[in-house]
Amino acid sequence: MANQDLNKLRQNIDLIDNEILDLLNQRANIAIAVGKAKEGSDKTFYVPSREKAIYARLTQNNCGPFPNDAVCKVFREIISASLNMEMPMKVAFLGPQSTFTHMAAMLQFGLSAQLIPMKSIPAVFEEVERGRAHYGVVPVENSTEGVVNHTLDMFFNSELQMIAEVMLEISHNLLSKTGDPEKIRKIVSHPQSLAQCRHWLETNMADIPQMDVASTAAAAQLATGDESVAAIASHAAAVQYDLQVVKAKIEDNPNNFTRFLVIGKKTPEKSGADKTSIMFSVKDEPGILYRMLEPFSQRQINLAKIESRPMKEKAWEYIFFLDLIGHAEDPEIAEAIEELRSHCHFLKILGSYPIAGNESSIGEQR
Repeated sequence: MANQDLNKLRQNIDLIDNEILDLLNQRANIAIAVGKAKEGSDKTFYVPSREKAIYARLTQNNCGPFPNDAVCKVFREIISASLNMEMPMKVAFLGPQSTFTHMAAMLQFGLSAQLIPMKSIPAVFEEVERGRAHYGVVPVENSTEGVVNHTLDMFFNSELQMIAEVMLEISHNLLSKTGDPEKIRKIVSHPQSLAQCRHWLETNMADIPQMDVASTAAAAQLATGDESVAAIASHAAAVQYDLQVVKAKIEDNPNNFTRFLVIGKKTPEKSGADKTSIMFSVKDEPGILYRMLEPFSQRQINLAKIESRPMKEKAWEYIFFLDLIGHAEDPEIAEAIEELRSHCHFLKILGSYPIAGNESSIGEQR
C-alpha cells in the first residue's frame, strides 16, 4: 500500500513537471516575440527594473511552502534563458572564474549569459566600451574596507553608465590542499580579503607570512600546487580547485558586504526605488563643501554616500562621488543636480539604477 501511494505521488509530480515545462515554453515564445518587438527601437533588452518588479511580485504572491529565496533563484535562470533567446548576452567581469565578482555576475545575469573573465577593471570597461560585451561587472565597495578606488577612477574618462548594483554578503574561508593547518607556511589572497580577515589572522596565524595576489581565485590556484600554501577564498573556489577548508568564515566582521556595479551604455528605466550616482569637482571657494550639499538638504533628498578622490592632473584638488536616493529624472533631483552644477568645474551623472537588496550570501571581494 505504501509503494502504491508513493508511486501515485511521483506520478502527480511528473504531471506537474510536464505542465511546468509546457508553461516555460509558452513563456519562451512570448520572450522571443518581445525581442522581435524591440528590434529597430532604442529599447534595451536587459531591464533591471523589470526583473526587480518580477521578483517582488512573485515573492509577494508566494503562499508557500516553496521558499521565496528558491523562487528568486529559479526565476533568475528562467529570465536568463529568456533574455538569451531575445539576444545572446555577453557580460565581462573582473576574473578569473570563482572570484566574488564572478559570483555577482552569475547572480545578476544567470547561467545562460556568456560570462567573460577579464584580468583587470580597465579591461572590463574597455570590453563594454568597444561593444565586445553588452555589460560589465566590477567591485566598487566593501562594508569593512571601503571603496575600490580603481573602479571609481575609471568613471572619470569613461562614458559608461552604472545600470545596476549587486550586494553580496561576504564570507571568507582559509583553504589548503590537505586541510592541515600544521602544514601552512604562507597565506595568500587578494589584499582586500586579507584586510577583511586581519584580526583572525593576527590571532590565529600571526607567525605565518602573507602575500598579496591578483584575486582570491589566483590564491586558490597557488594553493592547489603547493601544500604549504593556504588561500583565503570562497567555497566555490574550494570546489573548483579541489581544496580543503582549514577554517570557514574567518572574516572579522560577520556583517561583511561587497557592492558590485553593472556597467553599460544606457541608464535603465525608473523602477520606483532607485539610486543615482554623480561625480563632480567643485570650485575652491569659502564654504563650498556646505554649498555643494545644500541643494539636496533643501529638497530633503537622502544622500546614501559621499566619497572623494584626488584628481590625477592637479595636486590637492579632488573629485567627489555622491550617491543619492531617487532617479535623475525625478524633478527635485534634477533641480538639485543643476543647482550643484553651478558650483562645479564639471559634473557628470554616472547613472540611475534600482537599489539592490542583500541578494545572496555567497561572498567574497574578488
